Amino acid sequence: MPPRAPKQLRILMVASEAYPFSKTGGLADVTAALPKALGRLGHDVTLITPRYRGIEAGTLVDSARLHVAGTWLDVDFSERALGPGARVLFLDCPPLYDRPGIYNEQGIDYTDNALRFGLLAAASVDWLGRQPLPMDIVHAHDWQAGLVPVYLRDPGHPATVFTIHNLAYQGIVDKAWVPRLGLGWQDFTVAGFEFYDRLSLLKAGVNFADHVTTVSPTYAAEIQRPEYGNGFDGVMRARAAHLTGILNGIDTDEWDPRRDPFLPVPFDVSDLAGKSLAKRALLEVYGLPLTDRTMAQPVVGMVSRMVDQKGLDLVAALAAELPFLDASFVVLGTGDTRYQDMWNGLSAWRPDRIAAHVGFDERRAHLIEGGADLFLMPSRFEPCGLNQMYSLRYGTVPVVRAVGGLVDTVRPFNPHNGQGTGFLFSEYSPDALRETLSAALALYRGNPKAWTRLQKNGMRKDFSWDRSAAEYVKVYKRVMARRRDTRPTGPGI
Repeated sequence: MPPRAPKQLRILMVASEAYPFSKTGGLADVTAALPKALGRLGHDVTLITPRYRGIEAGTLVDSARLHVAGTWLDVDFSERALGPGARVLFLDCPPLYDRPGIYNEQGIDYTDNALRFGLLAAASVDWLGRQPLPMDIVHAHDWQAGLVPVYLRDPGHPATVFTIHNLAYQGIVDKAWVPRLGLGWQDFTVAGFEFYDRLSLLKAGVNFADHVTTVSPTYAAEIQRPEYGNGFDGVMRARAAHLTGILNGIDTDEWDPRRDPFLPVPFDVSDLAGKSLAKRALLEVYGLPLTDRTMAQPVVGMVSRMVDQKGLDLVAALAAELPFLDASFVVLGTGDTRYQDMWNGLSAWRPDRIAAHVGFDERRAHLIEGGADLFLMPSRFEPCGLNQMYSLRYGTVPVVRAVGGLVDTVRPFNPHNGQGTGFLFSEYSPDALRETLSAALALYRGNPKAWTRLQKNGMRKDFSWDRSAAEYVKVYKRVMARRRDTRPTGPGI
């Protein structure tokens, strides 16, 4: 008999943002790409996410009236296709989601975020219960969907997977929300969702899900240690037997030097000629001198949130030295005022060497990945990171700190055997960053042949979402089997 085709899974995802509809960070990239990749593998995926201001609704497919936190709320679900086998349902509730910001305005969180994302969880579970065909797995993302596993804790519901994208964001609210969100005080414990006498929506997701994932294997190990656990290291150690790190993928259609519309001409691992033209375009866009000397100099790029997490304090400690390195620097991003001012000040001081654009610009982001020679990412911690993978794909050599997903994606270059894809440092210090960046610049200047090999090593790596999606399917199937055997009815620790 011929082998049976793999069982198609019916998967529900719940997330607070998804690119290109809404985005504040890497969560949106994952929840946009993973459903499509699972769909390409033959599975049936529905993503539920709020319809924020400015999102065009799709076809109205469902409506409901829900009682959440003492309030009756009318909600609509409208559908749009994401790709073969994948769709998005927008949860529409204008009083809660039709606002200028997703989570906050001018840096101040909305005071009713517990209600806004409690509704996301409650409405998703309510929708699930009204479907003619059951789901095999429910996959919730980050604290905003942390109540989904709690609401699905009883036997008969689908198995649940909960993904932590960044443990630093824990969804901590006043404990008065416990009864308002339909939760029981019996679970307001260390083994439930209590966190220093407050309610943590992240902890709810971690402790009540059948399985927990993070966005890289190394980060899964790191968050079990105090230095990276943000106070949750004990919680994560308790769940270690049901914790898996799966490296995020990248959108290899959007980030592909062979057909990137933002590059002057395409290039690939077999022909890097187009990379020098991208470098020329990058210097032009940033207003840096375009001479034989600047073209021969290495260009160091950064596309980053300008915050401590991304290692900007290390860069600030070396700010006075940067203009005297044999390199040009191009920077794109936004964040803390002190770091924005730092880059603007350096640009004004040495406009022949340093150029910064505060804000975001898609063309500049692609030009930096395509035209820079090195990419700087000295993160204090990094759950996964995407830009280092974009850089590798474009032959732009990463200089990164050896943490989280950076360790899992960048291998140290060994000039003796030609193996490796970038430069890494472990100690979180300006001296370590200076030494590692200097070593990278020295190789660029002193050994062009080795540099080209280093570029091509990175370009040959596979960071596609198809690979990552296949790993998620393995987790889903293990969790479904375990749920059938054990049927947990309480916290998973």
